[in-house]
Amino acid sequence: MYIRTLTPSDAESYRALRLQSLQQHPEAFLSSYEAEAKLSIETTRIRLDSSDGHFTLGAFLDGEQRLAGMATLFRESRPKIQHKANVYAVYVDPAARKHGVGRALMEELIARAKAAPGLEQLMLTVTSSNMSATRLYESLGFVRYGTEPKAMKLGSEYLDEDLMVLLL
Repeated sequence: MYIRTLTPSDAESYRALRLQSLQQHPEAFLSSYEAEAKLSIETTRIRLDSSDGHFTLGAFLDGEQRLAGMATLFRESRPKIQHKANVYAVYVDPAARKHGVGRALMEELIARAKAAPGLEQLMLTVTSSNMSATRLYESLGFVRYGTEPKAMKLGSEYLDEDLMVLLL
């Protein structure tokens, strides 16, 4: 497996995996399939244009060109909260699960975060019922510091989200 920063040239494969994630697991993301499907490929290219405070990692299984997983980091830009970054859109294709893809993505993301000057903590939210993701994050040192009840509404069902932090 290899992991690298995705670039605008990865827009098509990123978009395909992103739409798959939203379609198969709408409960895990704030965005919806319908909203993301309407976005142009140019918008996706712009999103993948990395900067000092933003990047998306992609995981590729050995011998494959197909994107198997992804994770995005956004650093806060306002001076009082620049010591924080948020982790978003973590997803592994079901065909690539149980191969350590999610762990490898998060370990690389954490290593890059630790190397960023002045960055002190990573924040993320996870749907409270997503036990496999919660176990992964906890095994990497993230700690739950709260739960937002009814954080999301999917149809008529409310979903709670756990708020997690990793102090770098």
